[in-house]
Amino acid sequence: MTFGKGHHLHLIDGSAFIFRAYHALPPLTRKSDGLPIGAVAGFCNMLFRYVEGNKSGDQPTHVAVIFDHSSKTFRNDIYPAYKANRPDLPEDLKPQFPLTREATRAFNIACIETEGYEADDIIAALSCKARDAGGRVTIVSSDKDLMQLVGGGVEMLDPMKNKRIGRDEVIEKFGVGPERVVDVQSLAGDSVDNVPGAPGIGLKTAALLINEYGDLESLLERAGEIKQPKRRQVLIDNAEQIRVSKRLVELDCNTPLDFTLESLEQKDADASLLMDFLNAMEFRTLTKRVSDKMGVVAPVPAPTPVVEAEETVALPFDHAAYETVTEPAQLAEWIALIREVGHVAFDTETTGLDEMQADLVGISLCVTAGRACYIPLAHTVGEDDLFGGAKLVEGQMLISEVLAQLKPVMKDPAILKIAHNAKYDCKMLARIGIDVAPIDDTMLMSYALHAGLHNHGMDALSEQYLGHTPIPIKPLLGSGKSAITFDRVPLDKATPYAAEDADVTLRFWQMFKPQLHRAKVTTVYETLERPLVPVLADMEMAGIRVDRDTLSRMSNAFAQKMAGLEAEIHELAGRPFNVGSPKQLGEVLFDEMSLPGGTKGKNGAYATGADILEDLAAEGHDLPARVLDWRQLSKLKSTYTDALQDHVHPETGRVHTSYSIAGANTGRLASTDPNLQNIPVRSEEGRRIREAFVAGPGKVLVSLDYSQIELRILAHIADIPALKDAFRDGHDIHAMTASEMFNVPLEGMDPMIRRQAKAINFGVIYGISGFGLARNLRIPRADAQGFIDRYFERFPGIRTYMDDTIAFAKEHGHVLTLFGRRINTPEINAKGPGAGFARRAAINAPIQGTAADVIRRAMIRMPKAIADLPAKMLLQVHDELLFEVDEAAVETLITRARDVMEGAADPAVKLSVPLTVEAGRGPNWAAAH
Repeated sequence: MTFGKGHHLHLIDGSAFIFRAYHALPPLTRKSDGLPIGAVAGFCNMLFRYVEGNKSGDQPTHVAVIFDHSSKTFRNDIYPAYKANRPDLPEDLKPQFPLTREATRAFNIACIETEGYEADDIIAALSCKARDAGGRVTIVSSDKDLMQLVGGGVEMLDPMKNKRIGRDEVIEKFGVGPERVVDVQSLAGDSVDNVPGAPGIGLKTAALLINEYGDLESLLERAGEIKQPKRRQVLIDNAEQIRVSKRLVELDCNTPLDFTLESLEQKDADASLLMDFLNAMEFRTLTKRVSDKMGVVAPVPAPTPVVEAEETVALPFDHAAYETVTEPAQLAEWIALIREVGHVAFDTETTGLDEMQADLVGISLCVTAGRACYIPLAHTVGEDDLFGGAKLVEGQMLISEVLAQLKPVMKDPAILKIAHNAKYDCKMLARIGIDVAPIDDTMLMSYALHAGLHNHGMDALSEQYLGHTPIPIKPLLGSGKSAITFDRVPLDKATPYAAEDADVTLRFWQMFKPQLHRAKVTTVYETLERPLVPVLADMEMAGIRVDRDTLSRMSNAFAQKMAGLEAEIHELAGRPFNVGSPKQLGEVLFDEMSLPGGTKGKNGAYATGADILEDLAAEGHDLPARVLDWRQLSKLKSTYTDALQDHVHPETGRVHTSYSIAGANTGRLASTDPNLQNIPVRSEEGRRIREAFVAGPGKVLVSLDYSQIELRILAHIADIPALKDAFRDGHDIHAMTASEMFNVPLEGMDPMIRRQAKAINFGVIYGISGFGLARNLRIPRADAQGFIDRYFERFPGIRTYMDDTIAFAKEHGHVLTLFGRRINTPEINAKGPGAGFARRAAINAPIQGTAADVIRRAMIRMPKAIADLPAKMLLQVHDELLFEVDEAAVETLITRARDVMEGAADPAVKLSVPLTVEAGRGPNWAAAH
């Protein structure tokens, strides 16, 4: 039925409900996992009261709850400082926003938000459409900014006071009718939203002026007639600012809507769906009230697990009850227990560490600390037969039987699955057809809490936080030629080992989950760590195609070039020797050639590390320079052109790297088996290796790379106007720095001067010393230190940032990224040789960590953005994302991916410099970069 006369639309201001609920109620967490839910509880109660109230009052025919999509809207393009004064959202409120959307849908009410527009604009557009169609509108909100919409069939309702707001109430508030509210707000401004207005003019004066002159434009045109000199001058001097303010406060009735008024027709809630949501939130009282009102039986609440470690009543490890599950009936009992409690810790046992080639051997489960089980699937006994396999141990369940019972639980959204390093286990289960969601990862919880303090492996964490040393794997598997894989471990030994892993994981979860909120890292875990797991798992399983022939040709070319370098080195040395032997190289350099800097270690051999050879090369000595070239080629050959061929998967023909989310303290991802993040890009040989990474038939590789993201973040954090202006204006940042430092014009700049400025720009991010810069530029140390001193003189904010960061680290024992990632700095107060490194690490961590957070946010948003495209995200290499896409969809992919990457900081952080992304495409990675 077409919306029109006789219809009544209710528009609920969702954000107002959320904030009122948050501030009205004490903090509340879900007992099963510590998730903050206080605002969600209040929001649900308000929605329920609203629904029940409509049954006896003026019933709407159409209803929608309107939310803000993000903090950045078109108004920020008009006036970048718009809403800049608003404080950051409380840490425990951020993860509740998506849950309020779920709550709205659970009540079967339309849930509306539009990117780039505020909720108020959507309300304005809907109000105008409904009014023009002849219907009535009630805006359920007390927000003064919405009062400009009142009239012509549109009214407001303050839900807390149950007070109607019509024309008279608007005049009482603003001194003018709704049609002139925008004019008054434009003059008075708004300190909360950072709308500038006219300095010194408040609401009363603004209303007086508008009532006298009729409207804002007439007032500004006749400002010279105003008798009061100060008021007159303020209006004349700030006319343009006032007009900008009007554009900020005026709601947009033309906000694009991708739905119709008819689609907002009120519907009754689906009792089953609503009960499921309320029960999942553990709102016991509200669940009972709603079930009574709806005449349905409330679900039996799950027993509440205790989440505080010190209060957990659990069997000690030496009395733990671990069982081997070999019968479907046994597994059914465990499944029933999982459904009753609503969560399960799980772990997989496999024949190796490569998730793409290892075989699944068994699965362990734990619901209560001290009680766990192991489900063996592929344990074998005896020697391999002629057909390549050993005999399966009797009594194990068939994988099909286990799948039938376990698969529904592992994909059930109402049951939380807990793992330690969940990415590995999720990939192993995905290969047998089990998609696991939702997940919690105790390794990533530890990482969010303890980054920089220790590693996050299970054994180390168990000893430190549980006081328990887990059963070691080595005695089970053996070592050397006699080593076996886990499928050969007898069940009586495999069960306690495997079940204990699940038990330890559950105990970690009970300990770490509540600590996230107390340490103020819930948002980091929920938005930067946990959502990244399935994204990386998909990338790793996709892999990237590698051309073996190209690698082979490169390997041969590198070998020939190394042979040529060896001949040159032998000629410089005056005799042949083993270039790969540090001992022989040291004797040539320091005994025979008498070069400076020779120091012997405890073994009596000279040190010949890269730093020593670089110093000698900087002083003009050819032999160490050639040795450095030889070593680089040797590493490229052994690490990449030779080793990569062994990493090509026999079935997929692709290389499947593995990303470590918790590998670096700063949030940077680490790539292993093989490491694809350390391929040199500055040398011609390193760039050539990327030629071996190729697109599949009919496809193209597309690279999108953040341009100088860490320098941009430094400019923002340290608040360096010259650097920020250069980035905003799109200037060459290194040339600008050189011009500022050395007083040389940008036009016709000597490339060497720009290179020096570039080295300083990037070096400063890492706290480079005069010694390090001298080595990089191969110039005298005094000159290098002079460059650095001049840099700090020209950009004093950088020195201030460094000093402030070190002081903060010393006081708090950690530093923070712009997104709240905590990077602990345990050595910041150390003395001696390590002190300088600790300080440099502390200075760099907020910059590198923020950059890492930005690209994590982009990666998490990317799958949704490109879901309908024939494209896959394959690799992340620090600031770069690499995609494989059909040729016909390249432009669309670049547009969407760039939008996601350039907007990845929003809305959490409002950077004062733009993020820019460079794109390239080609048949191979080198051509795309």
